[in-house]
Amino acid sequence: MNIQRKELLVTSFGLFSLFFGAGNLLLPPLLGYNAGEDWLWVTIGFMITAVVIPIIGILAHARLQGTLFDFGKKVSPTFSLIYCILIYCIAVAIPSPRTAAATHEIAIFPAFGTSPLLTSAIYFTLVLVFVLNRSKILNFIGKFLTPLIVVMLLLVIGIGLFSSQLYAEAPNYETPIVTGLLEGYQTFDAIGAVVVGAVIIVSLNFKNMAVEAYESKRSLIRKSGFIAGMGLFVIYAGLISVGAYYGSEIDVNSELSNDMQRANLLRGISIASLGEFGNTLLSILISLACFTTAIGIVAGTADYFKGLLNNSQTVYVITAIMACVLGVVVGQLDFNSIIMVAIPVLLFIYPITIILILLNILPEKLATPVIFRAVVIVTFIFSIPDVIGFLSPTENLITLTSYIPFASHSLGWVLPALVVFIITALVQPKLKRF
Repeated sequence: MNIQRKELLVTSFGLFSLFFGAGNLLLPPLLGYNAGEDWLWVTIGFMITAVVIPIIGILAHARLQGTLFDFGKKVSPTFSLIYCILIYCIAVAIPSPRTAAATHEIAIFPAFGTSPLLTSAIYFTLVLVFVLNRSKILNFIGKFLTPLIVVMLLLVIGIGLFSSQLYAEAPNYETPIVTGLLEGYQTFDAIGAVVVGAVIIVSLNFKNMAVEAYESKRSLIRKSGFIAGMGLFVIYAGLISVGAYYGSEIDVNSELSNDMQRANLLRGISIASLGEFGNTLLSILISLACFTTAIGIVAGTADYFKGLLNNSQTVYVITAIMACVLGVVVGQLDFNSIIMVAIPVLLFIYPITIILILLNILPEKLATPVIFRAVVIVTFIFSIPDVIGFLSPTENLITLTSYIPFASHSLGWVLPALVVFIITALVQPKLKRF
């Protein structure tokens, strides 16, 4: 195998695995289970925020080849600094600990009955070991862990679909595409794209990857992004469809919390398709998928603060340790509690992240600083009602949002951002003449 093909496969597998974590494995099956006959429509919505936007984010990284700071610097350096700090704090406070919670609830507790504190302590100790050896992260994940994860997933999905009756129940969602789209927020993949994309950039800068030229890196990142995106698409669609078709065969117990429903469904699918061995396989799969994602998040956060503070290796180590300690503390919460905390945060930060990703992939003439500022400000303003509406909805707020298109679906920012983008893009060239 020539070096370019080898690097492409390693980078593609590594990127896939850094994306694929707790939410990516647990969310799709229950989404399909509740979607029933509408599972395809839910899948389309889910793919927009869980696959398309994140891969565009990777393409933006391929173009910028910098850090997360470069995503927002056209708005202003101050905005970008605040945005970066906020993103990395969110990443280490929610999705990273969530991987430990998922590992404990599905893989560790059913087998050993140990406390979540012990699980998260051992888990993040191992994460820290890998992060402090960051030059080997991409190679190790890409060569060993991800192929194993992919094979396990394809076994569960393939055998599951082949052995099921392919009968889906009546749907439970009124707007399946919107439900899928918003559920895609919970994967954190758009945020993951801007965080772990930087990890890929840094990893490629190490000599052992033998990729130095800008164009070579850009080509490698773009191709690996597309391959990882196709992998995510196949896995997500497979998990959603398996959840839909096993809806009549597996009792998830609606009286349980959502996280336990997700765990029961995924465990039931694994056992139904692979027998009791499926339960063991699921435990290993959950552990590996979550572990690689936690590594990517902590390494990306440590990389950013290292670059922010004079490229200090000491800062890298301290940041990694702090992120892992926070992971131990928050990781003791159950999976669903972490999701509930995440929702208002995502309703605020996800729209801005999506806008920054989309603007950074556009040609320069359509992504000027003026356009960046106008669109981001409008997106920020129209995201506020979504957050307030989730936390404490009032009659006045409901009346106000009734005049905003799609606001009832927590997407009130979409049309205003699009309108402002078009108007600013049309008006700006004319203003330059005066």
